[in-house]
Amino acid sequence: MQAVLPGMVEARWGRIVNISSLTTTGVDERTPYAAAKGALETATRIWADELASSGITVNAVAPGPIETEMYRERSRVGSAREALVLKGIPMRRVGTPTEIAHVICMLLHDDAGYITGQIVRVDGGGSIGAS
Repeated sequence: MQAVLPGMVEARWGRIVNISSLTTTGVDERTPYAAAKGALETATRIWADELASSGITVNAVAPGPIETEMYRERSRVGSAREALVLKGIPMRRVGTPTEIAHVICMLLHDDAGYITGQIVRVDGGGSIGAS
């Protein structure tokens, strides 16, 4: 952000999309990671307020479990861990990288100029029941 912000301010236009996580809603065994992502969500909202008059939007996308190598290292297909993860996702499946990319692209679009300071949860409904 430090590298691109001066050019965005000069152009009076920009889109910043941070990547957060479903863990900020409370996920066991993920405290340090969730704390870091929670800080990023707070920074997203602060930066959105600070930069709005410069024509720059700042949002975050917060994915739930996504079908990646890293996810599969911890949650093998058909494992007890995967069953536990999917129990907390109303759609009962993990998301795809393409589904996350779609939302990011939407927030980067010219027509997304009135969306700022938002945390868009792309989590199959995982945040619905979160406290």
